[in-house]
Amino acid sequence: MKKIEAIIRPFKLDDVREALSEIGVKGMTLTEVKGYGRQKGHTEVYRGSEYKIDFLPKIKVEIIVKDAMVERVLATIVKAARTGQVGDGKIFILPVEDVIRIRTEESGEDAV
Repeated sequence: MKKIEAIIRPFKLDDVREALSEIGVKGMTLTEVKGYGRQKGHTEVYRGSEYKIDFLPKIKVEIIVKDAMVERVLATIVKAARTGQVGDGKIFILPVEDVIRIRTEESGEDAV
């Protein structure tokens, strides 16, 4: 099993969620996060004063999938989240040793 963490633009969340649902992803965890990469933030003007925003709002989507689904999920996220502009996000793939469903105590892929 793998854990896929995708950092995406907030306005792309519905597109990503719908696309993942269409390929059979049944659950995910979302977190509102802030960060920056190559974008390095941006400047804004408020009441005549210019100020720099270093950390931009993003959404972190976390999904646990079977190894056989990893490539399909990655392709789906990239297709749904891409705008072609700097700041589209990143995807991280991590190994998962085990999963346990608290209610039934199922473990492994059955708990996903």
